[in-house]
Amino acid sequence: MTKNLMLALGLSLCLSGVAMAESGGSATAQQQRMKDCNAHATDKKGDERKAFMSACLSGKEAPGKDAPKAASSQQQRMKDCNEKATGKKGDERKAFMSSCLSGKEEAAKAAPTQQQRMKDCNDKATGKKGDERKAFMSSCLKG
Repeated sequence: MTKNLMLALGLSLCLSGVAMAESGGSATAQQQRMKDCNAHATDKKGDERKAFMSACLSGKEAPGKDAPKAASSQQQRMKDCNEKATGKKGDERKAFMSSCLSGKEEAAKAAPTQQQRMKDCNDKATGKKGDERKAFMSSCLKG
């Protein structure tokens, strides 16, 4: 009984080793893509290599083509938004940059910041005093 068990165990180990050797011979599509992308990224270093590998592995950049030397779209968007934000400071600039970088720049133009709303309501409240001013400012600030 023990001999049969040992024989069966040894046979199963041999067969599983053969099966693993056969499956390990060919690379999967992802492994092949990694190999190709890696071969074409040998001249790149740092962030450039990382950007190329990411694009190549996701299929956006075909292996063999060099990654564009120009700034990435995020870097370009940051540059453009920075130029448009000149003159803005503090919370207004922060809100503008956030919406601009996320692509919601138009929405940011339509919705004034709390600071801007306070200034506008304050200008409209000129001449009002006491409870009348307080009620007006409350309703004005709520929008």
